[in-house]
Amino acid sequence: MTILTVVVSSCSSSKTVVKNNKKTSSKADRVVANAMKYKGVRYKFGGTTKRGMDCSGVVYVAYGSQNVLLPRVSRDMAKRGKKIPLNKVKKGDLVFFRTNKSRRNINHVGLVVSNKRGQIRFIHATSSKGVIISSISEKYWKKTFVKATTIL
Repeated sequence: MTILTVVVSSCSSSKTVVKNNKKTSSKADRVVANAMKYKGVRYKFGGTTKRGMDCSGVVYVAYGSQNVLLPRVSRDMAKRGKKIPLNKVKKGDLVFFRTNKSRRNINHVGLVVSNKRGQIRFIHATSSKGVIISSISEKYWKKTFVKATTIL
């Protein structure tokens, strides 16, 4: 009787499911994770390193880390990918802005880090605060938004 109990308990313990703690990450997750490494880096026009970044530099480096080559400047990046409605953006998509009223060109880009219940957050670089995360709901970004695209 005792032997049977030992055999049954050893069988039941072998049925324990071992969960793999490694999360499988998508290419978009990896692009965003790379961009997040630059959060807090100071602004530098034309910059693409931890010594300084501009808005398109953050996007260029983040996508480049996954072997996705994009143009280096935001107005040219805006010509790539597929245009999508703002309410359909997801992690890894790009949002474009026209922050200079005297020019007709797109001059700013951000990388979407999340879209939870319509609250869209994106990472980008500003000349005053460096690489930060902002919400598209902020008045300034809502007013200057031009379009969103998906690359991946």
